[in-house]
Amino acid sequence: MKILLADRLHPSCISALEKLPGTEVINRPELSAETLPEAVKDIDILVVRSTRVTAETIAAARALSLIIRAGAGTNTIDVKAASARGIYVTNCPGKNSAAVAELTIGLMLALDRHIVENVQDLRAGKWNKKKYSKASGIKGRKLGIIGLGQIGLCVLERCRAFGMSAIAWSRSLTPERAAELGIEYASDPLIVAEKADVVTVHLALSQQTRSMIGAEFFSRMKPGAIFINTSRGEVVDEAALAEALRSGKILAGLDVFNNEPAASEAEFKTELATFSNLYGTHHIGASTDQAEAETGQEVVRIVQSFLTGDEIPNCVNLRKPPSTRTGFVIRHEDRVGVLASVFAVLKEHGCNVQEMQNQIFEGCQAASAKILLAEPPPAEVKTKLETCDGVLYVSSIT
Repeated sequence: MKILLADRLHPSCISALEKLPGTEVINRPELSAETLPEAVKDIDILVVRSTRVTAETIAAARALSLIIRAGAGTNTIDVKAASARGIYVTNCPGKNSAAVAELTIGLMLALDRHIVENVQDLRAGKWNKKKYSKASGIKGRKLGIIGLGQIGLCVLERCRAFGMSAIAWSRSLTPERAAELGIEYASDPLIVAEKADVVTVHLALSQQTRSMIGAEFFSRMKPGAIFINTSRGEVVDEAALAEALRSGKILAGLDVFNNEPAASEAEFKTELATFSNLYGTHHIGASTDQAEAETGQEVVRIVQSFLTGDEIPNCVNLRKPPSTRTGFVIRHEDRVGVLASVFAVLKEHGCNVQEMQNQIFEGCQAASAKILLAEPPPAEVKTKLETCDGVLYVSSIT
């Protein structure tokens, strides 16, 4: 089983993968989206961080069965193309939450205390205590969270140590859940913009969230408020943010940008970097040794599950079960040929099997097969199944 590591991973992860029986680990962190198709031709498992996995790569990978994103988001992977080829796509959610939350707090404090300018002036031989003694302070201010997943919750937990109150909007957040967390519920992101002194964004990128934070959002923010995005650059309308920064109304801290370079080192120019009221970092939110080690452990767990035939953790591209199901539960003798005859009957009557689970009882004499079909079967199929040699009982799923 060949495993290709197409990004830099923690040494402990590489070592653990190399110790798995029957595996050959190929460590090629220098690969890019352009060079990956040639490298995956005989690879079974592909592990990436920021390297894009395109439809071209997936088409070139005859043996590829599993793609692991060593991080949370899978927007750099052509999941649709992988699904069409029956390739599992998984991720490692929650393993970098603390790291991203720490950077979020760092940006918040740095902006409030003008730490970058302090350092720049000191290195230039300037002492200006008068200028830099005008911070607003964080204690008692209101934190606004857009997207209250694992990272948002980590930020909330840490900001409470500063005595901050909080208001949040998230697609899954309910007033009842907000009350449990001791925060204010917002039914719309714009309400967060209006009420918060510090807004932090933690959204996954999707069609619904792309450019979600735009001109109206920034127009609703308080003068002097801080805006932070450590999620995905594309969730923010950068032209609208530039206008808000140009007006001097807000401060901003960004770890992510539109059209970031795919390489770890490259030329990158953005108008946003020209504003003195914006602090930017290089998409390093998850890049702590702790986070990389924990993510590596999750990668190993996923690979182990795949190798042993267990259910694969964190799979993002399996079909969600339909609200209505149809099919059969078949109790049968646990011996060769019984299920073959069952599937022969289903094939004869044009029944497309979409899911199946076969569980063996103690003693290995009998088993129960749950078979889900794409469409309701003809009425005579149940009778035919009951006559199959070795079938003990058939019940319908409706």
